[in-house]
Amino acid sequence: MKVYTKTGDAGQTSLLSRQRVWKDDVRVDAYGTVDEANSAMGLAKSLLTCAKTEAMLQRIQVELIDLNADLATDLPENEAVYRISQTHVANLERWIDELEKQRIPQKYFVTPGGCPASAALDLARTIVRRAERCTVRLHRSKAVPEMVALYLNRLSDFLFVLARCVEQQDLVAKVTAGVRRALQDKQAGRGCRAGRVLERAKRIMEAAEYKALEIGVPMVMSVVDEGGNPVAQQRMDGSLLASIALSLDKAYTAAALKMSTEQAAELAVPGKPLYGLHTAAGGRLIVFGGGVPIRESGMVVGGFGVSGGLVQEDVLVAKAGLTALQ
Repeated sequence: MKVYTKTGDAGQTSLLSRQRVWKDDVRVDAYGTVDEANSAMGLAKSLLTCAKTEAMLQRIQVELIDLNADLATDLPENEAVYRISQTHVANLERWIDELEKQRIPQKYFVTPGGCPASAALDLARTIVRRAERCTVRLHRSKAVPEMVALYLNRLSDFLFVLARCVEQQDLVAKVTAGVRRALQDKQAGRGCRAGRVLERAKRIMEAAEYKALEIGVPMVMSVVDEGGNPVAQQRMDGSLLASIALSLDKAYTAAALKMSTEQAAELAVPGKPLYGLHTAAGGRLIVFGGGVPIRESGMVVGGFGVSGGLVQEDVLVAKAGLTALQ
């Protein structure tokens, strides 16, 4: 059968009950508007991402075909067999009640367009309202099954509530995605920063080791971050066991005081402001050379400590390590 039949070329069409009517007949206008609403619902369905909601719309679209068959039937009540029943209306009411439990109440008029899917649902809703008005107008002059008008009325309510729930879900999804991105960016930032800190520590210790080898003194080198937490430690073959703790404490002292341990030593002698400093913090603060603060853009971002030789040798190696950052 061809799509075009030419039977409507004169402006008339056939109802399901075989009568020929004009295409602008109020009955044709009613089921034509329902068909328009069905298409709008199809658009909405294509924009949804929830399988359950898609299934709801699919079921309604099939029911609208049956509803249109009822509207296209112009027969006496005792001859007509209608398809839409109270069961269909009750099902819509049940869905509305379920959605209302999820929906956050709104105390203002809704402006459609919160998201593409809800905008399409609102479009379908307004077309269903128009279809309902067409049906009411038809009822004034022709027989219309009671359930048809009731179904359209409940359907518009269902589409309204569904659109609000879809907007709500879309908002939650956007906020959740935004928080997740922020957390990921923060974590990535931490990871990059941690990578930079460790890379900087490796460069410092490499330069310091080169100087230690040059002067022939095995050293232990330690790097801490701005909080005094160990970042890296390296022990050369033959270095003193005691230098492991000493190098770490020198690095900690330099970061904590934001000055070299050599400077701290000058200020910790009797009569100077830091006299007795070595007894603080459980004896962890070192007041002889070999620890230097690590600076970046003028800010102290860590400390570097060296131990293993004479004080002047430790100072020499520690300063050599910092040259790697220049």
